[in-house]
Amino acid sequence: MWVADAKTRQLIAVNGAMCRHYGYAREALLAMSETQLEHGETDGGAERDFELHKSACGDAIQVVIESRPLIYEGRQAYVSVAFDVTERNRTQQKISYLACHDALTDLPNRTALDQHLVAAIQRAEVSDGGLAVLCIDLDHFKEINDLFGHAIGDAVLREASRRLQEAAQGSYVARVGGDEFIGLTDQLPLPASAELLATRMRAAFDQPIEVEGHALKVDLCVGVALFPRDAGDVVSLLANADAALYRAKHEGRGAIRLFTSAMDQQLRNRRALEHDLRLAVERGELYLEYQPQQRRDGRIAGYEALVRWKHPVRGIIAPGEFIPVAEKSGAIAQIDDWVLMEACREAASWDQPLRIAVNVSAAQFRRENLDAHVRKALRETGLPPSRLELEITEGVLIEDIARAKKTMQSLKTLGILFALDDFGTGYSSLSYLEAFPLDRIKIDRCFVASLGQSERSLAIVRAVIGLAHGLGVPVLAEGIETNEQMSLLLHEGCDELQGYLIGRPRRLAVNRETKHDVMQAAS
Repeated sequence: MWVADAKTRQLIAVNGAMCRHYGYAREALLAMSETQLEHGETDGGAERDFELHKSACGDAIQVVIESRPLIYEGRQAYVSVAFDVTERNRTQQKISYLACHDALTDLPNRTALDQHLVAAIQRAEVSDGGLAVLCIDLDHFKEINDLFGHAIGDAVLREASRRLQEAAQGSYVARVGGDEFIGLTDQLPLPASAELLATRMRAAFDQPIEVEGHALKVDLCVGVALFPRDAGDVVSLLANADAALYRAKHEGRGAIRLFTSAMDQQLRNRRALEHDLRLAVERGELYLEYQPQQRRDGRIAGYEALVRWKHPVRGIIAPGEFIPVAEKSGAIAQIDDWVLMEACREAASWDQPLRIAVNVSAAQFRRENLDAHVRKALRETGLPPSRLELEITEGVLIEDIARAKKTMQSLKTLGILFALDDFGTGYSSLSYLEAFPLDRIKIDRCFVASLGQSERSLAIVRAVIGLAHGLGVPVLAEGIETNEQMSLLLHEGCDELQGYLIGRPRRLAVNRETKHDVMQAAS
C-alpha cells in the first residue's frame, strides 16, 4: 500500500508490506514517483531497474491495483493498494493448460484437438486449401500393457508420443485416448504429404522402445481422411479417418490407408450395427446356445453359455462380428448382464445339477458392482452358487492384479467357481495360478488343433496339465474335433473336454420336460 501526492505524483508513504514484498528499503521507494513505479519511467536519462510489477531482484509480480482519493497530512492525495495475483494467475494458467493437454504425454488432448481442427478448417476454407487428419493407433500396445503392467505401459506411451512429435516435424499431434493419437497436416500437395507424414511416423518405431531392460516392439496403423475431399466438418472428418484406420487395422499391422467412398458405406453399416445392437436385448433378439463340457469318464459336467444374435434383417450375426462392436460402443454391459441372468435362469431349470459356465468380458470384470449383479442373478433365478462358473482371460487379470484378486475373492465368498480361459495364448504365468483362486484352467483350442501334427503343441499341453495338476487345479481342453486329439489329451491326463466332437453349441428346448432328453442327446 502506498500514498501519492495528487499533483506531483510523488510517493508520500509506503507500508512495510510493500517494502518486504518488493525487496526495497522504504527510503528507496519514497525516492521514486508513482508513475515510475507503475510504468518504469526513466529518471534523468537513466532507466530505473524497478517497476511495480517486478521485485528488486527482477522477479515478475502480477498485481491488481485499486486507488482511492483522500486528504493526507493536509494535502490532496490518493491511496493505492496492490493485490499480488501472481500465484492465482499461475494456477489459472496451469488449470487452462491441463484442461487442454494430456497429463501423461503432455500432448494436446481431445478438447484442444477439436478447437485446433475447427480453426484449421476455417483457415483452409479462407485460403482455399486442404487439410489431412491422421488417425494413429499403436499396434501391440495392449499386449505390452497386459504383460508388463501400467507403469511400463505409461512409459511406452510417453516415448511413443515423443517419437510421434519428432517425426511430425512441426505438424500437430494430439493424444485422444489410450493408444490413439491424431495428426494434422496442411502441407501441400495432399494426400502425398499426409502419406509421407504417416510413413515418417511409422519409421520412427523401427527401433524397439527400451523400458526397464525390456526391448518392446511397437508399430503403427494409420488412417487418413482429407478436407474437403472426404468431409466438410470436424465430426465427419474424424469419423472418416477412423474408418480408414479401422480398415488399416484389419488389413494388417503397420498399414496406412486413405479413406475411400467404400469405407463410408462400411462406416454407415458399422454405425447401424451399433444402433441395432443397443436395442437387441430389449427386442429379444439375443439368445444362448450351450456347448457341453465332458469329464474324462464320459459324463457331462456342465455347459458353456454362448451368446448369439439373430438380427431381424441380416439374420444370424457371428459373435466375432458383433462382440467387438459391443465392446467399443459400450453396449457390452447390457449384453453381459442379460447373458448372466439368462444362463442362470436356464441352468436353474435343469433336472440335473450341472455346471453352467459364463464368459466375463473385460468391461464386465472392471465394473465395481459385478458381485452385486452376480448376487442378483443367483437370487432371482435360485441357481446354487456352486453351479455357476465365470470364465475370465489372463488379460482381464493382469490389468490390475490387486483389484482382480479383490473382485475374485469377493465373488468366491458367494461360492461360485472361476475358470481361466484361453490359457497358453497370453502370458501364462505360474503367478496367476498361485495368486488367484482358480477352479479350472482351459487350454486354448489353437493348441488342441495342432495335436498330432505339432510336437510343440503337445509339449505345451503337457506342460500346462502338469503345472495345473501340481497346484491341484483341473484342466479342460476346448476345441476338440477328432478322436486323435481326444485320445492324446486323455493320455496326458486332461480332466475335461469340450469341442465339436463332444457336442456342438445348440439351443436347449424351452419345454422343461424335454430338457433332460436334450441334454442326454448332447452328451
